[in-house]
Amino acid sequence: MKNQAGNLPSSLSRRTVLSAALALPYLATARSARADNWPDKPIKLLVPFAAGGNIDVNGRLMAARLSEVLGQQMVVENRVGGSGIIATDAVARSTPDGYTLLWASTNVMSIVPNTTKTPYDPVKDFAPISALGSSPQVLLVNSKVPAKTVAEFVAYAKAQKDPLPYGGGGGAGSASNLIMALFLARAELKMTSVGYRGTALALTDVIGGQIPTTFVPILEAYAQRTNPNIRILGVSGPKRSASMPDVPAIAETYPGFSAISWTGMLAPKGTPQPIIDRLSSEMIKATKDSKFLSVLQEAGIDPIAEGPEKFAEMIKSELPVWAKAVDIAGVKIQQ
Repeated sequence: MKNQAGNLPSSLSRRTVLSAALALPYLATARSARADNWPDKPIKLLVPFAAGGNIDVNGRLMAARLSEVLGQQMVVENRVGGSGIIATDAVARSTPDGYTLLWASTNVMSIVPNTTKTPYDPVKDFAPISALGSSPQVLLVNSKVPAKTVAEFVAYAKAQKDPLPYGGGGGAGSASNLIMALFLARAELKMTSVGYRGTALALTDVIGGQIPTTFVPILEAYAQRTNPNIRILGVSGPKRSASMPDVPAIAETYPGFSAISWTGMLAPKGTPQPIIDRLSSEMIKATKDSKFLSVLQEAGIDPIAEGPEKFAEMIKSELPVWAKAVDIAGVKIQQ
């Protein structure tokens, strides 16, 4: 700020201004040097859900792979709570130095922001690195239901005097329940939700014949694929899954239908681009490795690693899909 004579005030000498100006390129160089030396210590990967679940398993697979190629341990920390909000917000607020990362999913980046007022912005507060893969959910029925295809099931359900019940595994705002809402809307079908605390419980009751149908993650369906008490009708992804190639996509009956759960890695906004690029490159390489691909397939994951730009586009495009599902399902926004 200048005084009335147009001169710098005494508190801001020319030497001070010159020193500050000279420091700017030094700070940029120092930041670049830190990125060049990265990683020189263990990296923390926050997983917003409990150990042993599908999202956790995916994250640990990638963490183990990256630990090998980066030469530093990537330590998985399960920080549960608040439907994934606690861990996700912690990463958004962390120092953007590449040492605190998020193993993100559809839940925390697409569904929760549409059902809850979150402290983070899924688009503005993160630097996308890469998706790992997508996992569709599976529409299945009890084997006594006289339907072997999606079209036959819809026709059967519409012919009933009263709406058929279905398992709403995980509650109103769960991926399973929201995918069912999208499916019912597309099929112009009315059914009644029966609430369950999780998809595994809903699946158990389909097997037992207490309810006729539900959607479950493909990994759960894969484990029961030979069970004579159920029949798998279709997957919710845009095409057939490599894990269950004989099962048609629902999109084969209703073109354009797609509702998937994805997992991927995010860093806090402002993380140096060389770090983002290094991680992204290694994730893409991993999905082209035949042994790693085999492990992914066993976990029910279809690889979709395409880098930061494509991942950012996917996150943006998924938000309105799940907003529509939330609206159809009548889920109330939690403040």
